[in-house]
Amino acid sequence: MSPVIGIAGYVLREAASRKFILAFVVGITLVLVTLSLSLRIDVVDGALAASRLFGEVLSKDIRAVDVALRPVFMAAAALVFYGGILFGIVSCSDFAPSLLSPGRIEHLLALPLRRWHILAGTFLGVMTLAVAGALYGSGGLVLIFGVKTGYWTMGPVVAALLACVGFAAVYAVMLTTATLVRSAALCAALGGVTLVAGIVAGYRTKIAPFLEEGLSRELFKGVTLVLPRLSALGKASMDLAASATLEMNSLGMMLAGVLVFGLGVLALGFWWFEGRDY
Repeated sequence: MSPVIGIAGYVLREAASRKFILAFVVGITLVLVTLSLSLRIDVVDGALAASRLFGEVLSKDIRAVDVALRPVFMAAAALVFYGGILFGIVSCSDFAPSLLSPGRIEHLLALPLRRWHILAGTFLGVMTLAVAGALYGSGGLVLIFGVKTGYWTMGPVVAALLACVGFAAVYAVMLTTATLVRSAALCAALGGVTLVAGIVAGYRTKIAPFLEEGLSRELFKGVTLVLPRLSALGKASMDLAASATLEMNSLGMMLAGVLVFGLGVLALGFWWFEGRDY
């Protein structure tokens, strides 16, 4: 396992040297600090009496704090889920292609490493970045609203972790693509296609009736059946962030489907990479 961790550490050092990764962290920090300093919430006996943002009155309706904050947490969860996956696609698209570039891959293969160590370590390093960023942003949001309102919930953090699960499936496609073609642009493009396809797959039962009966509809159902239902997972993350009721059986099935898809694609990438000649 240590070779895998070593490759993951290399990926993390590579990420630390990239200015746009640092800019993203600074950007999240600035958003959290700005929100903390500009948002004023008056809470009386567990009820939201008034709220102001940049001095402007947002609401004077007296409502329970948990009810009043639900739309905020749902919007934040949607932003973290889809925005986080999209940023991950763009920012992490060239990690694997650069690691597999001519000269570097020959050097790595000359070391006492198995080929699967390289891919597994790259995947582990990228997912470590994703989890760290998700926890940082969602944890800061929970802290801000907890201090200002006295209402503490782990919903946004759970939603951020679900976003990481969705990104894992998307990055599995990107990593496997890198073993076929060492192109960061193509990895990012197929990652974006997977994200869009996953959103469509979440609405497969609603979209299918609009297709003509016959081969086209059955083909659509067959293709979307194996795709990760990212939009459904995103909706689940929003519900969890807002502490809404959610059927755990359906969440478990969605997570299992996303994980099976990701592991299947990774297995394909590992198999192809083992047989390549460098």
